Amino acid sequence: MENSQLVILLKSMDARELRAFRKWLLSPFHNQREDVIDLFDYIMYRENLHREDQLEKEKIFKKIFPDTVYDDARLRQTVHFLMKALEGFLTYQEFSDDEAAVNRALAAVYRRRQQEKSFLKTIRNLEKIQEASVHRGEEHLRNEFLLHWERYKFYEGKKRSTDLHLQEVSDNMDIAYIASRLRQSCLMLAHQKVYKMDYDMGMMDATLQYLETKNLLHIPAIAIFYHGYKAFTNEQEESHFRLLKQAISAHSTFFPPAEVREIYLMAINYCISRMNTGQKSFVKEAFELYRLGVENEVLIENGLISRFTFRNIINTGTPLKEFDWLNHFVEKYQGCLEEKHRHNLVTFSLAKIHFEKREYRPAMQLLAQFEDDDMLTNLYGKAMLIQMYYEEDEYDALESLLESMRAYLKRKQVISYHKDLYSNLIKYTRKLVKINPYNQQQKEQLADEIKNANPLPIKNWLLLRLAEISQ
Repeated sequence: MENSQLVILLKSMDARELRAFRKWLLSPFHNQREDVIDLFDYIMYRENLHREDQLEKEKIFKKIFPDTVYDDARLRQTVHFLMKALEGFLTYQEFSDDEAAVNRALAAVYRRRQQEKSFLKTIRNLEKIQEASVHRGEEHLRNEFLLHWERYKFYEGKKRSTDLHLQEVSDNMDIAYIASRLRQSCLMLAHQKVYKMDYDMGMMDATLQYLETKNLLHIPAIAIFYHGYKAFTNEQEESHFRLLKQAISAHSTFFPPAEVREIYLMAINYCISRMNTGQKSFVKEAFELYRLGVENEVLIENGLISRFTFRNIINTGTPLKEFDWLNHFVEKYQGCLEEKHRHNLVTFSLAKIHFEKREYRPAMQLLAQFEDDDMLTNLYGKAMLIQMYYEEDEYDALESLLESMRAYLKRKQVISYHKDLYSNLIKYTRKLVKINPYNQQQKEQLADEIKNANPLPIKNWLLLRLAEISQ
């Protein structure tokens, strides 16, 4: 039972939540089965939750139903009811933590029961919650619309000849929709860039025209995602990226942490997209966003840094020769990596730093002990080895590596964009090695091919090595 959803969910809870859940189980309103309490108590006894041998179904059954022949259906029924109670508890906890949602639900209760005085008091309280909120993101705008909608339903039900505030309801509905539509569209565009998906953006053209006509860019949740959307759809026009950065600097405190993180990653993904088309200036832009995101703890979630973010910080910082900061970063934040990824990623990071400092021997020694489950990190490591083998004139090792990479890309389910990226690297590295150093026409033709090849990593390195041939 150690891999059951029940056990996995219980492992995700802290001590405070587990104590509260037991109180929940003891309430007859939530649970009237003693076997459910017994099951929970057994799982939580000492270290049973984390001991595979104590979670065997027969052993659990014997503890809950002593002197009874094992009945798998009976145990599954007990597990089912404990799981349902746990889901109810977590749903309640999630809902009760949202003060605006609780007050909105309470207002609906008073409205349906026609308790005008209590309804108006709750609505005023909800307005105060909205006004006091430091956040002005998409969720805040949606809550503002729902507040006006609840008030409208109350007065409409009274059938009074009074102002139903329908214009306010409509305006807030539009604002909430536009913010949500822009945010979702930015997520779709970012995903589209990486996975080569073809999304239908629906009513975005009409939405953009409407918000521009109504001049809604003073609303932070609209301004940030508007400039993000325009930056992604007009990549060569950098003005929207600059305005996005300004909006992030001015308005990021208006968003909850999860949304701020999403906004930073949106801006970073734009930079990465430009980097992948050879725009070197965006390496610095991406690194500065990463550095700011780490130092402000925007990119640290529940004490953890994504291994992909960690790796990308190293990959953007090393070409800029930010070695002191990067060494400090690895030292300070390696503990924020999941333990299962920590050793490999720290090894990769230190190898990358040595590589950019042209300290090839220690870099190759580190990469020799490096093997990561993540395909992209493996491919990054192999790209470094390609350059080091070439520069150290180890052509046999280089050819062997290129062939193993070709087979790796063919064997693995690699995202199409990255497959094209590294297939091109293999192709043009081989052409570089095999070119006739005295044939100027061949060299010029290869230089043109490399310049026009997209996507292609380390394009400048390939061009520099080509230019050095026969000099």
